[in-house]
Amino acid sequence: MSEQASPDARYRRLRRRLRQRRGLPLESGATRPRRLSLPGNSILSTFDRPMLAIVLLMLTIGSLMVFSATFDWSRETHGTASGFFVEEHLRNLGGAVFLMLFFAVVDYRFWKRFAVWLLLVTIVLLVAVLFFGEEVFGARRSFTAGRFQPGELAEFAIVLYLSAWLGSRRSQPASLLYGLLPFLIVIGVIGYLIVRQPDLSSAAIVVMTAGVIYFVAGANILHLLGIAIMSGSVGFFLLQVWPYAQRRVDNFLAGWSDVTLSEYHTLQAITAFLRGGWFGVGVGQSQQKFGALPAPHTDSIFAVIGEELGVLGAAVVVALYICFAIRGFQLARRAKDDFGALLCVGFTSWVIIQALLNIAVMTGAIPSTGVPLPFISFGGSSLSVVMVGVGLMLSVQRVATRCAATSERSNELANTNRGGRHRGSYLSRAGDSPDLAARGG
Repeated sequence: MSEQASPDARYRRLRRRLRQRRGLPLESGATRPRRLSLPGNSILSTFDRPMLAIVLLMLTIGSLMVFSATFDWSRETHGTASGFFVEEHLRNLGGAVFLMLFFAVVDYRFWKRFAVWLLLVTIVLLVAVLFFGEEVFGARRSFTAGRFQPGELAEFAIVLYLSAWLGSRRSQPASLLYGLLPFLIVIGVIGYLIVRQPDLSSAAIVVMTAGVIYFVAGANILHLLGIAIMSGSVGFFLLQVWPYAQRRVDNFLAGWSDVTLSEYHTLQAITAFLRGGWFGVGVGQSQQKFGALPAPHTDSIFAVIGEELGVLGAAVVVALYICFAIRGFQLARRAKDDFGALLCVGFTSWVIIQALLNIAVMTGAIPSTGVPLPFISFGGSSLSVVMVGVGLMLSVQRVATRCAATSERSNELANTNRGGRHRGSYLSRAGDSPDLAARGG
């Protein structure tokens, strides 16, 4: 066989020459170069395991507490203690996990092109729910018997859109005309439509999450101060316009001087924590969930945790959210582009803001709002959009891992083929031919 037709022979001679030059013993046998196994070749190996562990642990705690909070109601409505849990919660949970895995596998940069379209669809749905949504307690917030709330989709859409816009090279976050003004228009339109439902808690989450993304993207501090003053003024005006909001604030302020004057929801949550003590009364043994706590499986589930698992159990949940925040910002630092970094910052902030609002309400730190506890409360659209956010964060990590592995592989191959008179790397020479590299120069 000719030398030209034998790449193995050329490779063996090149290896022998390099090892002789470096004073290494010669290899025996014709062996091909070892294939480098990239982490990207295995999907599971590129998933961020700490983030997955944190999320799965919270989902497990949430499933346990949802079952505990609903078994009595499920027995009355479904005929069995596990009917609601199996038919509703596990179905929603399975769909949410599937969405997380799907968005984790697909390159997150693929979705950047749909950011504007998702925002427009969200605006249409926010307008539609005002006319065709189901009215519950004087508010129009959802379709399909409360299973889908456009306000929750708006929280997701605003993170994706701002990350795509502010993460592009043409963005100018510190500019008044090309940064602050478009930002205020987008946030103003979304916030106004959500407030019209009315849903002050979702509007507050949108504004605060958007503010964090805008700050990280490089906004002018004075612009952020102006946004804060404007948001506070709007909130004060709404308190004067809507009696129910003013009543919640009055009850909250009265509770600071006398806890018995607190709003009913807050008072029952505090009672649950007092009954639980340090170690709790045991899983399934809560008494407040039997009619005293409103929505014990959604908005009030943290109070159920405090009663059944005690202060220590509630502290574990808080610690998990702290770990989620730390890991989320670490993923942002490892992202390969600004879009990925802002996605991680935005979704991490979004989850933490929701958790803080829910926990603050249950502990009487702020007036009552209707915010679920992410990953733990029962939910359909709320759980799904949060898990999609986690999937995108995992995708950011996967892309960063694959890029790092590819770079490492290139460096190792360059070092392996480094030889010749001037120790130059043949990989870095665009015009070198394979035969020239095989001859060592």
